[in-house]
Amino acid sequence: MTSSSAGPRSRAAFERAVGLMPGGVNSPARAFGAVGGTPLFIERAEGPYLFDLDGRRYIDYIGSWGPMILGHAQQPVIEAITRAASRGTSYGAPTEAESRLAEQIIEAVPSIEKVRLVNSGTEATMSAIRVARGATGRHKIVKFSGNYHGHVDSLLVAAGSAAATLGVPDSPGVTPGAGMDTIVLSYNDVSGLEAAFTQMGDQIAALILEPVVGNMGCVVPTMEFLHAARNLTSRHGSILIFDEVMTGFRVAFGGAQERFGITPDMTTLGKIVGGGMPLGAYGGKAEIMNQVLPAGKVFQAGTLSGNPVAVAAGTATLEILKNDPPYEQLERMGRRLADGLDRVATEAGIPHTVADVGSMMTLFFHPDPVTCWSDADRCDREAFGRYFWGMIGEGIYMPCSQFEALFFSRLHDEAIIDETIDAAARVLASL
Repeated sequence: MTSSSAGPRSRAAFERAVGLMPGGVNSPARAFGAVGGTPLFIERAEGPYLFDLDGRRYIDYIGSWGPMILGHAQQPVIEAITRAASRGTSYGAPTEAESRLAEQIIEAVPSIEKVRLVNSGTEATMSAIRVARGATGRHKIVKFSGNYHGHVDSLLVAAGSAAATLGVPDSPGVTPGAGMDTIVLSYNDVSGLEAAFTQMGDQIAALILEPVVGNMGCVVPTMEFLHAARNLTSRHGSILIFDEVMTGFRVAFGGAQERFGITPDMTTLGKIVGGGMPLGAYGGKAEIMNQVLPAGKVFQAGTLSGNPVAVAAGTATLEILKNDPPYEQLERMGRRLADGLDRVATEAGIPHTVADVGSMMTLFFHPDPVTCWSDADRCDREAFGRYFWGMIGEGIYMPCSQFEALFFSRLHDEAIIDETIDAAARVLASL
C-alpha cells in the first residue's frame, strides 16, 4: 500500500455524492474536512478490516465510530439480524425482544432501573435532557466544552467532534433561546464546576458529560472531577447524566460508570447497544423514568423505536460481550498500541501525548497532557492531517480528525497492533 489519496472509484463516487447530499456525505465526520482530500468510499467490511471501492484493504480503527467492538460482519450478529428481518422489519407494536434487550441493559448498567429504547445517541441525549427538566421542574443544563452529545439544539454549544473539526462550535439554525439555559464549563475543572453550582445550583436541572471524552479526542476524566460532579448534583437536587453513547459496553461491560465506580442518575447509550444498527437508549432511576409518557407526562415517542432488526443486533452483541467478554484482551491490546505509538512518536521527535482508556485512544499532536478543550484546540492539525494520509497509504484507517478517538475490536490481535505501530513509525519518521 503506497497511495496516500482516494482511488479513482472513490473520487468518482464522491463527485456524484456532492451533487446529491450536502458536502457529499450524510454526517460531517465522514467529510475529511480536517485532513483534506476526498473521502474513501467503503464497499464492505469484515472482521478488523474495511475495503474501499478501489479494492484497497485497511485495518479499521474507527469501527463505525465505536459500535463494532466484536469486529465487522460477525456471524452470530448477522444471523440474528437475518432471522429478525425475515419476520418483518417493523411492526409499530410491542415485542418481547424489546423487553429482552431492556433486561440486558438494566442488568449491565449500574444506574439503569428502567430504560426507553430510541433510534440514536442524539435522540437518547435529547430525551434525557427533557426528562431531567420535567422531573426537576428546572431549566438550566450544565455541559462541558468539547463534549459532543449529538445535534441537540440546547447541547450544540461548544461541542466537540465534527463541530470542532469544522470550526463551528455554535451552529447556525440554533436560536439564542435554545442555548440560553445551557451553562458551558471546562472539562476536568473542579473549581469552575463548584462555582457554577454555588451560583446557580437551585436552577440546574441536570449536568451531562462524557465520562471518557471521545469527541475532542480521547480525554480522560480525573476522579476528583467525577466525584465533584456526583456530589454537587446530589447536594443541589440536580440530575447527573452520563453520556455513554461511546463508552457504554466499550470501556467495561457496564460502561465508564462501572469502570470508575461513579453511578449517575441517568445514562444515555448508543453504538454498541445496537450492535452497529441504528439504536439508542436512555434510562435511569425508576422514579425519574416514570416521568416519561405514558407512565408520566414528559412526552417522547418514536415510530421505529425498538425496531426488531436493530434490537436483534443489539441483543446478540450484548450476549457475546457478557458470555465471552473481550475486555481483558482489549486492555492488553490498548496498552500495547498506546505504548507503541508513544515510543515511535518519541523516536521520530514528534511533540505528542497519547491518551487511552482500554480500546479508546488518541495520539495528540501536542506535547502536554490533554485534559480539556483548550488543550485539545492547541494540537497541530496540519501534522495530524499528514499523519492520517500517511497511515492511509500504509493501509491503516485512523479517524479523520484529531478530535475523534480511535476504536478497535476484539479481532485486533498482537500482529495487527504491531503492524499498526510499524506503519506509524514509518509515517511519523517522514513528517
